[in-house]
Amino acid sequence: MLAFNSTASNWPTFSFIGIPGLEAAHIWISIPFCVLYIMALGGNALLLILVTAEQNLHEPQFYFLAVLALTDLGLSLSTMPSVLAVFWFDARHIGLDACLTQMFFIHTLSSVESGILVAMAFDRLVAICAPLNYTRIFTHYTVACLSGAAVLRGATLLAPLPFFLKTFPFCGTNILSHSYCYYPDMLNLACGDVSFSSAYGLVFVLCTFAVDVVFIIASYMKILGTIMNLETQDRNWKSLHTCACHLCTVLVFYLPLISLAVLHRYSRDASPVLYTTMSNAYLLMTPLLNPLVYSVKSRQIQAALRKRFWVQRVIAGE
Repeated sequence: MLAFNSTASNWPTFSFIGIPGLEAAHIWISIPFCVLYIMALGGNALLLILVTAEQNLHEPQFYFLAVLALTDLGLSLSTMPSVLAVFWFDARHIGLDACLTQMFFIHTLSSVESGILVAMAFDRLVAICAPLNYTRIFTHYTVACLSGAAVLRGATLLAPLPFFLKTFPFCGTNILSHSYCYYPDMLNLACGDVSFSSAYGLVFVLCTFAVDVVFIIASYMKILGTIMNLETQDRNWKSLHTCACHLCTVLVFYLPLISLAVLHRYSRDASPVLYTTMSNAYLLMTPLLNPLVYSVKSRQIQAALRKRFWVQRVIAGE
């Protein structure tokens, strides 16, 4: 993906930045980044294995969790090569086509993750507000349709963005403010009238992340209202515990995303170090924390982990 040769060509070349002012320490800074990436890849791979192998995890909410883990793996693999290449080899240059490809996968997978979080909110809504109809509504077919719709929405809405950027000349230094290709970042470097492309990007955000947030909030308001409307003796606050993992995952995903979007739109004079910190938090913390959240909060995942490791220890003769 990375273009190590930045000689002149018909296509522009973009330059990544590492951590401004700390270039001499990049090799040392890469160590925690590498560890965090390995933890993210290992944690999400473990979730996929558990959901596949454990029969008691063959439920809709855990199928969605498996899709979420697969999406997080894709996000990590989309950004890890460029981030670590900057730290390890000082390989800062990338060609236009490679940059657009990376940008497409990053934004598409982010949209897919947001869509899966909505599907998980709908799963909790039906489980708590209409438990007698849960097994009828949430079949394998429903899970496949909702997951497929999230992928199709992201890919369809993101497909025009690379073509928009290809129509613009890039006549500046083309220094990106992240260690990966990000649409608002590239659009800021384009020469010419970018009004339509900027407006389309805003429409994309409104049609995906904004709509998703509204639906998630509405789902939890309905869930809370359903519990509050029960008689005191029938009110089961433990049912909200099943939502705790999902709520934590929503916060882990949306808070860095919103912070980075606000930073790009309203803080153009912000410190480059702040840009770098927020951009890495946006795409690294979500894949890293999601497996940890479910390992700590979900009793079913905890039971599956204990069972797996206990079996492995018995096999090893410990």
